[in-house]
Formats: sequence, structure tokens, C-alpha cells
Amino acid sequence: MKHHQYALTPPMGWNSWDCYGATVTEEEVKNNADYMAKHLKDYGWEYVVVDIQWSESGAVSSQYRPFIPLEMDEYSRLIPATNRFPSAENNQGFKPLADYVHSLGLKFGIHIMRGIPRQAVHQNTKIKGTEAGARDIAQPNSICPWNTDMYGVNPYHEASQKYYDSLFELYASWDVDFVKVDDIADSKLYHKGHMDEVKMIRKAIDNSGRDMVLSLSPGPAHLNDAAVLEENANMWRMTDDFWDLWELLKDMFERCYRWSKNVGPGHWPDADMLPLGHIGIRSVDGGASDRMTRFTKDEQITMMSLWSIFRSPLMFGGELNDNDEFTLSLLTNEDLLHVHRHGQGARQVYRENDEVVWHSYTNDHDEYVALFNLSDEERTVSVSLEQLGLDKSSLSTMVDVFTKEQVSVNGDKIEKTLRPHACQLIRIKQ
Repeated sequence: MKHHQYALTPPMGWNSWDCYGATVTEEEVKNNADYMAKHLKDYGWEYVVVDIQWSESGAVSSQYRPFIPLEMDEYSRLIPATNRFPSAENNQGFKPLADYVHSLGLKFGIHIMRGIPRQAVHQNTKIKGTEAGARDIAQPNSICPWNTDMYGVNPYHEASQKYYDSLFELYASWDVDFVKVDDIADSKLYHKGHMDEVKMIRKAIDNSGRDMVLSLSPGPAHLNDAAVLEENANMWRMTDDFWDLWELLKDMFERCYRWSKNVGPGHWPDADMLPLGHIGIRSVDGGASDRMTRFTKDEQITMMSLWSIFRSPLMFGGELNDNDEFTLSLLTNEDLLHVHRHGQGARQVYRENDEVVWHSYTNDHDEYVALFNLSDEERTVSVSLEQLGLDKSSLSTMVDVFTKEQVSVNGDKIEKTLRPHACQLIRIKQ
């Protein structure tokens, strides 16, 4: 499928939600793009994504204000609030900001909600290229339970596709590279995904003539929708919003196990953003406000190891300019990023009593083994070479990805005594 070519490796970037909620400004986006260009671009990080509510002039945090006015054009399409994004003045939209990001050698993305603005429906504004109005295509009973901005659209009305076509025509004119569509992969209200609208969005991107990565939120997406998701999207959430809480990280192991067979070039089950570094600046989700991540260093290594060996997209959620040396080291670890970009056949070898082992390999004959201790006490986690399908005589060097220390085989097995919630990720060269 052509759109799979847009994301042959899992997308890597920064998203404004974890630190700025619904309130990010143009200056903050540029500052994070500058950091990425200087410190992370050479390691494969490339997307800069403006998350939700960019059309709301008075957004105050991650708490949504119900039924507030949004900035909108004559064709029922939301546009950036110019008090937050000054370069959008004179109907320029996000084009100047995208140009700035592109000038750094990076790519630009935005978040949108599924459907059509409720205010467009109430005003019955135009749908570009049709005689229909917003009221004709809206489904007022198809709503998001946590945000009041939008109604879903009727997939059987011919003007609905025209509406989505006009949206992505606009985004193409802004030179957008990545679109995160929310309230679509799963719905807390309807207990299913909105696959008809997923298909319309796929068609609209194709009609736009511009390559755009399509990301679907929130989760958990349903495995029975896997075929539709793979056929239409580049990444889709396996989870609801993920925050810096151990119980959520521990739960992700089961989700990664269930979705591991659906990972492939151009279509990536998504474990959600990385709540690392300085988060909660103007976001109160996750049970706490302005903070450095609550994950311990061991838990941060565990998260990065699971996301990377599983090959989830990596979207950093913190204010990049406040990164400390440890956080930056996680984002620039070349051995870790090697398995993330080039790993194949990732599998959970076993999970017993909160001891978990994953294995992956790469085309350059490297093997990766991850030993995880998910328990609240110290444990020795081990795996035999037979379980890994490896032969001792073929092993050359074994290195701990994070400490860079040499690792040795103990008889016919690899083992490590790990602190609670800790991990050892090993790169094996044959």
C-alpha cells in the first residue's frame, strides 16, 4: 500500500500534549523544534506535532472548556487561533510554522478531532465543493464523551467525503506531514472504533496529493479492527492516554504482546507518548501538574526498552529544552534506536511471575534480548539460548545497551539479577 511507504520505520518525534495540554503556542513549538534539530535529528527524531485545541484562543490547560467558540473558516474547517499562532494571520494557517519546522530539516504535524465542528453545524456553514451545508452531513448522536467540539459525519452522505477532502486539501496547502486524528480508533461511548470515518480520512489524504502519516487515537484500538487499521492508517493507539504511572507501564506489556503480530513497515501499533522529562507544565492529566516524570530511572529504561524492541512509534511528551543528561541519553542511545528502526520478529519469549523476556533480531545479524522484572522485589530473570533459538558457539559480543558493559552467558542461559521494575537490554553480535 502506498501510504505504508510514508512510515517504513516507526515515527519518532515530539508532541505538545504531555507538557502543554491544549495550550501550546507557536513560540513553544519553535523552541522544541530548535532543540530537536540541534540534539536529536541526527538520531532519527523528526516530527514536531501540535496537539489538540489549536483553534481555541482561550485554552487554559488540558481541561477542555465545553461548547467554547473555535476559529473556523467559511467552509466549516478549523484554523489556528492567531493569538497563539501569530504567523497564521491573513489566512496563512499553519503554513508559516510548517515552513519553519521544514527549514530545520524536520517534519510538521497537527492533531484534529474526528468529524465536523458543532458550531459549523449550528450555523450550517458551507462544505467546500458542494451545495450541502454542515447540518446535512453531521450525525449529532455521534459525539465524543470527553470533548464537545465535534459531531461525527454521516458516512453515507456524499458530501461527507467532500468535507474530509476539503480538510486534507487545506492541510496539504499548509505542507502538513503528520495528522493525528482523535476520538476515532476507539470510543468510550460506543465501545468500538469509527472505521467508516477512518476510511474516509484515508481517501481524503490520498486525494490531497500530499504524503501524510496518519495516526489514530485514542485506544485501546480493537484487534478485530486490525485489518482496517493496517489498510488505512500508519499508527494507532493500543491504549488510552499513557502517563508516568507504573501500573500503566506494567499493563503495556500485555498490550504489546497482543499486538506484536500486527507490527510491520508502515503500520505500527502505538503504545502512546513517552511521558519523560519535564511534563505537566500546563497539563493536569496523569494525576499531577508541573513535574519531572514520576518514573524512576529503572522504569524509564524499562519503558524505552519495551517501546523500542516492540517498535512502537516514539513521541516524546516533555519540554525538550528542560531535558537533563539522563533523559537525553535515553533519546540518543544508538544501540536502543538500532533495534527500534531495524528490529524484526519481535516476540515475547515468556512471561511468568512478573518476569518477562522479549527477543528481536536485525538484518545485520544482531540479536536483542530484553530481560524485565515487573515485580516489586529484586528478581533474577533468565532465558536459555534454546528458548532464544541461539547457539553459544555463534555468539561474538554481548553488550548491555545502557551500561555498555560486557555480558556473558552463564552455562546455556542469559540471566541478570534486576531491581524492582528494572530491565536489561542486551545487543548480541554474532
